[in-house]
Amino acid sequence: MLYIDKWKIILTALLCVLGVAYAVPNLLSEERQAWMQNTLPHWMPGKTVSLGLDLQGGSHILLEADTATVIAERMDAMVDAARKELATAKIGYLDLTAKKNGISFRLRDLDKDRAAAYKIANNLAEGLDIQIAPDGTLSANMTESGVTALKTQIVNQSIEIIRRRVDETGTKEPVIQRQGTDRIVLQMPGVDNPEEIKSRLRETAKMTFHLPDPDATPTSRPGPLSMRLPLKDNPGATLVLRKRIIISGEMLVNAQATFDENQRPAVSFKFDSIGTKRFCDVSRENIGKQFAIVLDGSIISAPVIQSAICGGSGIITGSFTSQETTELALLLRSGALPAALKVIEERSVGPTLGSDSVEAGKKATMYGFAIVCVLMVAFYGMFGMFANVALIFNVAFIFALLSLFQATLTLPGIAGIILTIGMAVDANVLIYERIREELRNGRSVLSAIDTGYKQAMSTIVDSNLTTLIVALILFSFGTGPVKGFAVAMSIGIITSMFSAIMITRLIIIIWLRKARPSTLVL
Repeated sequence: MLYIDKWKIILTALLCVLGVAYAVPNLLSEERQAWMQNTLPHWMPGKTVSLGLDLQGGSHILLEADTATVIAERMDAMVDAARKELATAKIGYLDLTAKKNGISFRLRDLDKDRAAAYKIANNLAEGLDIQIAPDGTLSANMTESGVTALKTQIVNQSIEIIRRRVDETGTKEPVIQRQGTDRIVLQMPGVDNPEEIKSRLRETAKMTFHLPDPDATPTSRPGPLSMRLPLKDNPGATLVLRKRIIISGEMLVNAQATFDENQRPAVSFKFDSIGTKRFCDVSRENIGKQFAIVLDGSIISAPVIQSAICGGSGIITGSFTSQETTELALLLRSGALPAALKVIEERSVGPTLGSDSVEAGKKATMYGFAIVCVLMVAFYGMFGMFANVALIFNVAFIFALLSLFQATLTLPGIAGIILTIGMAVDANVLIYERIREELRNGRSVLSAIDTGYKQAMSTIVDSNLTTLIVALILFSFGTGPVKGFAVAMSIGIITSMFSAIMITRLIIIIWLRKARPSTLVL
């Protein structure tokens, strides 16, 4: 018991120093915190705990994804694909239309074309339920599971794009979660005016490149393979374009706000390898023709191709302001939303209410800490003080890890910390009670302490491990506040085991070597 490896002593001391160093910035003023974060390297102490929405105030927005429109667009795309495939296979048909969750058409010659038409419909998309009626009407409908899977995909893609757009604004630790089948919860701590972010989320930023319809006139009606879209820079003016997408926004790898040769605000962009090749081929084959850039159903630019553009990059010009080009570049970099988002609920938590929660949490933590310390001294005397010293380091470790990993601290998280303060001395109680039992059995001081630590170790590990498993389950299956509670409790369990087993033990060893007591009152 009196011997402990030197490397363990050094490691324990080093971890104690680092724990205090990484926890201290949370006690400094905001000005000092900002100076440390801007001056010191990212791996050095300087980070502070990120407060959640309920602690620092902010905005809570509930969004709804327009999945119905996306499904309708998918059905229109299936109609175009079916029309092309049926024409290639020379299959006669009538009344090719899109329905709610599928398409239908009627075969002219059912006996001749049944098998070929079924094969074409089956290749339009995965998971289609295909039925052919006796009158030759073929219906290809998405199954219920297919519709659910598509909605899930749309919402999951939207969450990732929202995260990229919000992260670029500098918002700290936003909470973005799915709710139900087509809703998304967005919580932004510290954001008092979310209008700027809401405006970014309203834009789907779906950019495509199209060629004009050469057969269309300013007054002609677009055909089934064409569409008439407005020119953003010229209100009232329109241009008829081919529906076929030459290049899509998914092929963009970068977009930045810049200026053109006349020092007007513009947006530069760069394609990936596929987009570069396609842009090169299209520009080479259409020199002297317009090339329309469409963003969210509006033509933002329609320049005339002067020469082949094979470098994979280009520039979008128009009547933009500098702010508009910055916003457009951000949207293009983050990617297009697969569905439009509608704000159906919004509420704000004021900083005053958040600060009240912080103060209440501080008081609860201090009261809980003080009561535990008093009880430990009352029951175990000097050994209780040893446990209290370890408890101080334990609290420092908790805040150091929360700061280092930038975990978001919420009100339930504070409850988890308070709970772990009580749990942290549990291991010491088990050890001390075991030492008392050994002393009553007539063992010497050194033998009683040594046996107490050895015999209590398995109980300590079992109790903390089972609690940690529960915390991990809460984190895996819980959401929002439940996860915050689980994170704080998990960190507290790990640090409390280290504090009780290593720090308290080291303090007791140092005391035994110096005092060398012949008796022990515990």
